[in-house]
Amino acid sequence: MVLESNNNPHIKKIVIFASGQGSNAKRIIEYFSNSQQVKVTHVFSNNIKAPVLKTAHELEVNALHFDRDAFYQTNEVLNLLKDIDPDLIVLAGFLWMMPSNIIEKFPNKIINLHPALLPKYGGKGMYGAKVHQAVLENKEKETGISFHYVNEKYDEGEIIAQEKIALNANETIASLQKRIHTLEHEHFVKVIEGLLTHE
Repeated sequence: MVLESNNNPHIKKIVIFASGQGSNAKRIIEYFSNSQQVKVTHVFSNNIKAPVLKTAHELEVNALHFDRDAFYQTNEVLNLLKDIDPDLIVLAGFLWMMPSNIIEKFPNKIINLHPALLPKYGGKGMYGAKVHQAVLENKEKETGISFHYVNEKYDEGEIIAQEKIALNANETIASLQKRIHTLEHEHFVKVIEGLLTHE
């Protein structure tokens, strides 16, 4: 596969990793589509059936699928990333842990979004509705989202930013999920923009 990439040195390049629907990926791609400073050049997915791959194609972004061997057993994905040389790697609903070879090659260039206020409700297996269910079961008064750098442990990297919302008395998993998605779509692009255009 030939990797198309924007070689304009003035444009900051983003690579998005996603495993599923890709609503955040779509929002990020669309937000930066007309930017002269930042561009999403590639979307990587570990799920060949992930709708995010189709979305990337439709939005004219390179879409790549990889398997577990390419990610963990060889340097295949690492070498693709080296060729692209992204300024930021964004995990947007990506469910696998990043391998150490990629983390070491891109220090402080990999960020993740978690749908809770870390360090609460983080760790292996805590994603999507499972997080919101735990928040409601523990009768939390507030929740939110956390943006953090990625290290070799789930959800334990340095926190970049957090946004909070108060829980309603009649909150359900579905209503909370919708409110958190709204929060994500509003703030994810702002955090990325801040990291890439703060110089």
